[in-house]
Amino acid sequence: MAVKITDICIACGACIDECPVEAIVDDSDNPTGADIYYVYADKCVECVGHHDAPACAEACPTEGCIVWDAPYPGQPSRDEISADMRKGTTPCAE
Repeated sequence: MAVKITDICIACGACIDECPVEAIVDDSDNPTGADIYYVYADKCVECVGHHDAPACAEACPTEGCIVWDAPYPGQPSRDEISADMRKGTTPCAE
């Protein structure tokens, strides 16, 4: 997955409204059963071709909630985000 939402999510819905490819679902539709919002890896394009940065992270009011994760094979991803930043802990926006 290209970005992921951490457990500090406050479920405000800002990310869902901003995602241009509808890759984010709320906790009731999370396929893992976790009580947090979820990013479908096979849909997330890191907003490449849509925005200068992931729109979900820019809209999120919770600092550090949306982090970089490994890109999904075949989906666009940002070249400037190195592998060491894609460990699921580096915020997409600060």
